[in-house]
Amino acid sequence: MMSFLKESSFSPHPDDDVISMGGTLIRLVEQGHEVHVAYQTSGNIAVFDDDALRYMDFAADLNRHFGIDIKSTTKLEEQVDEFVRKKNPGQVDSSEVQFIKGLIWQCESRAAGRCCGISEDRLHFLELPFYETGWVHKKPLSELDIKITVDFIWKIKPRLIFAAGDLSDPRGTHRTCLSAVLRALQQVEKENWYKHCNLWLYRGTWQEWPPHQIDMAVPLSPRELMKKRLAIFKHESQKDRAPFPGPDDREFWQRSEERNRTTVEWFHRLCLVEC
Repeated sequence: MMSFLKESSFSPHPDDDVISMGGTLIRLVEQGHEVHVAYQTSGNIAVFDDDALRYMDFAADLNRHFGIDIKSTTKLEEQVDEFVRKKNPGQVDSSEVQFIKGLIWQCESRAAGRCCGISEDRLHFLELPFYETGWVHKKPLSELDIKITVDFIWKIKPRLIFAAGDLSDPRGTHRTCLSAVLRALQQVEKENWYKHCNLWLYRGTWQEWPPHQIDMAVPLSPRELMKKRLAIFKHESQKDRAPFPGPDDREFWQRSEERNRTTVEWFHRLCLVEC
C-alpha cells in the first residue's frame, strides 16, 4: 500500500515550480500526496507595465459595472495610469504598481496550480522581504526572510522538500532563495519530524542537471507533458517575451520541454529508458 506524503516545493519566482518540476507536481497530486507550493518572491519586477495597466482597466471596469466603490477605483486607476505614462526608464514602480504586478503573478500561479490539480489553500505566497526593493538588485537575506521560511516549514512539516537548484538565474534570485531554504532547514534539523524529511534540488528554468548528477528522474507521459505545458501557459505575463529572459531567446515552456527531451535522450543512450 502506498504511503501518502506531505510535499513542499519552493519556487523562487511564481512560475519556477511548473517550468522546472510541473510534471512531478502533477504526478504527486495524481498519486494522492499532499502537495504544497511556496512561492518565495512576488516577482513583481518581472511583469510589464502594460500588463499592470491592462489588469487595472479590467478591475476598474468590473467595479464600475457592479457599483463597487467607484470613487476610490477611479482615483486608483488615474494614479496608476499617470505613474506609468510619466515613468522614466529604470524608475522604481510606485507601491500601487508593485502590488498590482505582484497580484497578477499570484493569480497566474493559482491558475497554474489548478491546472496541476493543487488546491488554492496549498499555494503559499511568502513574499520574502529581500526581494521587495523595486530594483533588479536585491537586499541581503535577513533574519525575517529566514523566519518566514522556517514558519512555513514548521506549518507544513513536509516529508519531501523540493528547492530550485539551477543557480544560473542571471539575477541571482534562485541562489538567494536556495540559501533561505538551507538556512531555515538548519533551524529545524534537530526536530523529530525532520529526521524523515528529504531535500531534493530541481532544475529546468535556466539549466538542467548533467546525467551523472541526477539522483531521481520522473518520466512524463505525453498527456502529463501537455498538462505541464498548459500550466506554464497560465503565466501569461511571461509569455512571448519575458522581461528578463536571459541569453536564451526561447520561451520558458520551449526550454523546459527541450531539456526534458534531452534528458530522455541521455538515458536512452545509457540504456536506462525505452524511447
